Amino acid sequence: MSEQKTISPKEILHKAFPGIPAKEAHEMAALGKVFSYGSDAVLCREGAIEDSFYIILNGDVKVTKAIRSDQDRLLKHLRPGDFFGEMGLIHNAPRGASVTTTEPTTVLCIHKSDFDRLLRRSSSVSMAIVREISRRLRENDEMAIEDLRLKAGELASAYQRLAQEEFARREFLTSIAHELRTPLMAASGFLEMARQKMLEGETLEMALDTVSRNVQQIVSLVNDILFLQEVELVLPELHPTDFGKVVSNAVNIVLEKAEHSAVQIVADIVPDLPLVCGHFKSLERAVVMVLDNAIKFSPNGGNVNVQVDQSGEYVYLTVTDRGIGIPEDVMPHIFDRFFHLDELGDDLFGGLGLGLAITRQVIEQHGGKIEVESKPHEGSTFKLYLSTQVECKEY
Repeated sequence: MSEQKTISPKEILHKAFPGIPAKEAHEMAALGKVFSYGSDAVLCREGAIEDSFYIILNGDVKVTKAIRSDQDRLLKHLRPGDFFGEMGLIHNAPRGASVTTTEPTTVLCIHKSDFDRLLRRSSSVSMAIVREISRRLRENDEMAIEDLRLKAGELASAYQRLAQEEFARREFLTSIAHELRTPLMAASGFLEMARQKMLEGETLEMALDTVSRNVQQIVSLVNDILFLQEVELVLPELHPTDFGKVVSNAVNIVLEKAEHSAVQIVADIVPDLPLVCGHFKSLERAVVMVLDNAIKFSPNGGNVNVQVDQSGEYVYLTVTDRGIGIPEDVMPHIFDRFFHLDELGDDLFGGLGLGLAITRQVIEQHGGKIEVESKPHEGSTFKLYLSTQVECKEY
């Protein structure tokens, strides 16, 4: 708290209104009432209809204006000799800003009726008020221009985001059309050949396997889209869950794909870990997506190392591959919905970009966190953390 110097109302009045005759200064002091406030006292509230004019005798106040529902802008500080509240009284308008004490403050408060009478009687006070109003109108104009600049920048950013989202939607529709058309055409082609009895024996069996595989691909794609929508709208019921078992199940789910891609999954799951509060199937799907991502981006095969262990209050999963890695400019977008890497070097990759978006949605819904480290051409490491301190609640 700053040290306050005791100043008489008369001295303050001469400072606020230079040239005011002594008689008028005495009259003004007699019209007003002196009030003292502690810190953080609101003297004027923005938007309120109030009927007082204030002159600061000692202390300090801040003047703020709301620019958003949760954010105020500091306009200025007022100190001994400064006055405020005249704009609302002259224009019979709501307060244009809030005034709050920042330290113990004493003010001379003059009621509107006395303030109006004072303006009619005192040319010195009237001129000082006119000068102050002119100055504040200039400041308001400058702030209005600055606000327009800020809003123009915000609108430009919002437009840019909308354009990016629209581009992402178009890309998504193109990708989903491709991802659905390819297996549908393959399946329908073989089914038509089978219907025409053009296939038999081993050839027929191979065709049916192809149809089954492509239909499963379509089902998986549709399920991913529906799951992402569902997990956003409905919070699943959480129960004490063995995360090691979740990961073990997820590994078994992707084993066939790993073998097909010449990838070996090496799992090290520490037994008897503390349970976490979770939804088994949702967590299983999130882990499958991370494993699927590691397999997909290991085009030359190799090991994908999977570890489940405990660190402090967290049970965590680490998935490390030795694949293509993640380029630095791509890293900020890997969890964005519909973002996917089409190609890198000579390698081409399919997909809709839903996998890691699903993982992030599920893990964050469980109060967990995700960390990623990657180097291009050296591989990536994903770490998923779930707290063992979260209590399960019924939903």
